Amino acid sequence: MISPFSKLMVSIILLLLIAFLFEKQAVHAADELPPGPDRYGVITEEYTKYTWWLVRWSDSSITCEIVLERSGQPVEEDVLASCGKDIHQEWLSTPSCDTASTDPQSCSGYYLHYFRETPATRQQPIKLAPPVVWVRLDDCIPVASTHRCDSTPTLVLVGEEPLPGYSILRLEGSVDGKSFVCDPICQVDLGPTDEEGIILRFWAYSNYGDSSDVFEARVRVRSVDDPGDPYWYVDVLSSQWQGSPQASCMQTWGVFPPVGGLSGWLSSPNTASDLESSTSYGYLAGKLISSDQVDVSACPDGGLLQNGYASVCGIEKARQIVDEWQDRFDQLIFATSQQLEVPAQLLKNLFSRESQFWPAGSNNGQEVGLGQMTENGADALFLWNVPFYEQFCPTVLDAETCASKVYPDLEEEWDTRELTAAQRSLLRKALVSSVNAACPDCTLGIDLERADNSVPIFAEMLLANCAQTRMVVQLNYVDEGFEPTYEDLWRFTLVNYNAGPGCLGLAVDKTSRDNEPLDWAHVSSHLTPACQGAIEYVEDVSK
Repeated sequence: MISPFSKLMVSIILLLLIAFLFEKQAVHAADELPPGPDRYGVITEEYTKYTWWLVRWSDSSITCEIVLERSGQPVEEDVLASCGKDIHQEWLSTPSCDTASTDPQSCSGYYLHYFRETPATRQQPIKLAPPVVWVRLDDCIPVASTHRCDSTPTLVLVGEEPLPGYSILRLEGSVDGKSFVCDPICQVDLGPTDEEGIILRFWAYSNYGDSSDVFEARVRVRSVDDPGDPYWYVDVLSSQWQGSPQASCMQTWGVFPPVGGLSGWLSSPNTASDLESSTSYGYLAGKLISSDQVDVSACPDGGLLQNGYASVCGIEKARQIVDEWQDRFDQLIFATSQQLEVPAQLLKNLFSRESQFWPAGSNNGQEVGLGQMTENGADALFLWNVPFYEQFCPTVLDAETCASKVYPDLEEEWDTRELTAAQRSLLRKALVSSVNAACPDCTLGIDLERADNSVPIFAEMLLANCAQTRMVVQLNYVDEGFEPTYEDLWRFTLVNYNAGPGCLGLAVDKTSRDNEPLDWAHVSSHLTPACQGAIEYVEDVSK
């Protein structure tokens, strides 16, 4: 016989076992991947039907009806689909009929006759917007493209259901492999991490009956041991980030910026006035002197050297106007930086190196504008910055072509490769022309409005080079275990901008084959003689 005490112990063990199994089941549920979005709807779309008849010559009888959802005459595929194989073949073999001199009833075969167009509607399936989860930090201050937190950092996940009448039920995920389940707004306390950070995966469940995609964030938390005032620097790599602007191209590369913020050349100041500079530019001074903007009557050499640069005397006489001119684009650079999240100081340094802020183009006419754009540069911009291509393309080509074809696919619009090249070349030439501020009939020979409008275009070009640099590095460096630093990736991007992806790719490939770290010191040492001018270029822009 089992004693009452034994029965009690068995009951307790069973309860503990049930609780344990329930806990394991709950954790397992959070570990399971969600089903993902599964939502579709139907919209009523208005369109025009175009009706054609295939008519027999001999008796004018209507053999079949062809209904098109587009304007224009039916093609072979339309006749085959509507009339069948036999009639299609007979129509194809029908000889021409000269109705002006011949009785149509004596002609054989069939002809197409346009009947009418009528308005119509159709039910079109569409994919509905899925639920999403956004990421932000609580109680942290953005500082130099990172975040300083004066208390233990907290990551906030917010579920969003875009469909009216539905809501987020819960969020699930894992932090560094540990599962969690929480409300539609979830707070995740963060502790210090190593330089690589920790991985956070998360998703949302909706009462629509499906879930969001699985999202990911890599989070780095570095503590600063200040006894009187401890604090943390936090950086978040995620497509779902919804906080303050982050370091430019950080998401593209998947690389954290330096702990504590960026170097000066990659920074964006608080105001446009912080970009002011007073560099002595011989080329700019020479252009201003040549444009009769400087009184150089006291200079025995006329203030100019034979190469068009200002002489020592010319530089001294032009000092004030050169200082004013080099700052005339600062407000635009600052505004562009705010809009596109491109480092303002980098953009100004780039213009300084490329054109000394004289936007009328180079002597050979192949490099133009503040950032000295070429057709190869325009090609890279269209290839690697798709949103910019979609915005610019309809200003040159027809909107339907631009909407249906990305830049590399434009060749499908033409029958021959020669015509394809002509179409893509048209886009490139139009873009280069749009940033070329040279204007013989304008004051100073410069279209200043065009120069101003070019500032955001060159910022978009830098973003395109970020993306292209990522591809070049991935294709040419085999060891995935070594990750370049954020600042070195910007140096690689400047090589790509200045010397091209061929120069960068060869240097990265040689670095990989020599089993060397992927850093600026090693990559720059492997630039070929024809590409080594990029070293001084990078050092100048990154001062």
